[in-house]
Amino acid sequence: MARDITITARELNPFEQLVLGLLCEGKTNSSIARETSHTEKVVENTISRAAKAFNIKSDPDTNIRVLLALAYRTHYGDAAFDRLNVACSHLEIGADGQSLCNREVH
Repeated sequence: MARDITITARELNPFEQLVLGLLCEGKTNSSIARETSHTEKVVENTISRAAKAFNIKSDPDTNIRVLLALAYRTHYGDAAFDRLNVACSHLEIGADGQSLCNREVH
């Protein structure tokens, strides 16, 4: 079933973006809390608020963290992959020798 995971109410604030960027790297809430010098409860609340911003709701068939990571990457880009040095499957070398992602080129 397709889901609407577009931002509905507001853009994410810088801390929410930081937390979701770390979530996209596969970090746990406790790891994110240590890295950002916050409590796990603050991280949990931040993830919950961000899920609401993307209109993602909890149900037995939904992994909120996965949908949130996908929504964040779709809206804010693939910086998490860049930091993990994961090669883009759309990568090509342009005529000028520069690497480029041809994902948008059809």
